[in-house]
Amino acid sequence: MAERSHARIAAPLSVRLGLSWRVSLTARILAVNIIALALLAGSLFYIDSYRSELLDERYRLARSEVEITADALAGQSAARRSELMVRIGRVQTLRLRVFAADGQLMADSFELAPPTYNLIDPASEPWLQDAARLLDRGMDFLLGAPRIARYRDPSERSIGAWPEARQALARDDTVIDQKEAPDQTPVIIAATPIGDSGQVLLSTRNARDITENVRMARQTLAIIVGGALMVSILLSLFLARTIVEPLRKLVRATVRVRLGRERSVVVPRLPDRRDEIGLLARAVSDMTGALRQRIDAVERFAADVAHELKNPLTSLRSALENLDRVEDPQLHSQLIAIAKDDVRRIDFLVTEIADASRIDAQLSRTTFEPVDIASLVRALATERSQRGVNGTCAITIAQVGAGPLVVPGDAPRLERVFQNLLDNAVSFSPEGAPIDVTLEALRGKVRIAIADRGPGIPIAARERIFERFHSLRPSSEEFGRHSGLGLSIARTIVEAHSGTLFATDRADSARGGCFVITLPQWPSAA
Repeated sequence: MAERSHARIAAPLSVRLGLSWRVSLTARILAVNIIALALLAGSLFYIDSYRSELLDERYRLARSEVEITADALAGQSAARRSELMVRIGRVQTLRLRVFAADGQLMADSFELAPPTYNLIDPASEPWLQDAARLLDRGMDFLLGAPRIARYRDPSERSIGAWPEARQALARDDTVIDQKEAPDQTPVIIAATPIGDSGQVLLSTRNARDITENVRMARQTLAIIVGGALMVSILLSLFLARTIVEPLRKLVRATVRVRLGRERSVVVPRLPDRRDEIGLLARAVSDMTGALRQRIDAVERFAADVAHELKNPLTSLRSALENLDRVEDPQLHSQLIAIAKDDVRRIDFLVTEIADASRIDAQLSRTTFEPVDIASLVRALATERSQRGVNGTCAITIAQVGAGPLVVPGDAPRLERVFQNLLDNAVSFSPEGAPIDVTLEALRGKVRIAIADRGPGIPIAARERIFERFHSLRPSSEEFGRHSGLGLSIARTIVEAHSGTLFATDRADSARGGCFVITLPQWPSAA
């Protein structure tokens, strides 16, 4: 019950994970690069902290300026006060106002001298400045910045038009405030009492440089991010093209191979690619070629099996059909003997065919262990002699050198190889002729040669004899005694052990055939 419950919980998760991989590889490459740039673009928002730092610095400056100026104006005559206000306003780019104790405007630096700054009318600026202001509003909206009151020069000439001045007088302390000029630049207002006279000093400054610096920083970062975004997109598309397009070609080719509608499908090998994509393409191409060879081999094997089984089955059917019609006891016995022989042949063929079809799969799962080839061959020769399967032929074993002849392998399968080769040598050897087995270790390999004194193997047939159901038997041998799979099975086993098996002439140039096996030597014995 718990397992079913766990399956119900896990299944939706796997479905959700599966959905995430439905996005194409190109889209994912773009997304990864753009997300990284989006994080960089997020630094645009942190420029707001840069603006806040600039404003804080200007607040401190405005406080210092207005308080120092108030101290300088305290106790001065009207003429001297006007002179100081003009000078300080011109140097500091300020507009200074002094309100009397009754709240009326006593002096204004912009009335005493030409203005040190002018508020800009947005209508008089080019459209680029409108775009910059629109961007500023958008950034403020995204950041949730509070709305700032608009600044307007009041027509009223009393302290009542300036809440900052009233607050400074009421608190007997300096008050700093910020408002927004028509062109969205900050106007910093500072007010402070002038000594104990009941008078108030009010200063205003249009800090356009703050907005310009912030806009310049945003513009620079936006250009960098935009350029990086374009480069990233182009590089991502190039990367996706170099990765995705070859993969798509491979997918199309493998789909055609899977459908099996085109026997001559060419899987692109991408020889110019030296990276993992090229390795994958060549691996898929080689795998496809090996698969085709395996399919062709299976088809040929199936056709050969049908052909080999057809002969004894036809003979068996003919014998059984004629059995009821034959009255002669001797002929009746001959037909029964033929039927029994055909059944034996079919049984032998089926056993050999089953073994041949299973051998690859079995060897792929086998763990190889050290096998002493010399001991194995000697024990096999003794066992064959005791069973009398060598006939009048004697097996002679000679070892060249005294080195160990140990190979990694599966002992029963290697014994099967030597059994098949010795059976083959006995069947072709004349009466009383020896069968020579030579063992030697040579450059990290173990070499085994099995030579007979028979007619030898024609050069043209030395590869064909390893094909399944190909049989080059002596004319005196009883038909059906061999399946034609012995040498094929032997080569399959040897190649599964990373070795080779081939036919050649005898090393001593005498008449006869020779089979040579090479197997890799066990590392500790090399």
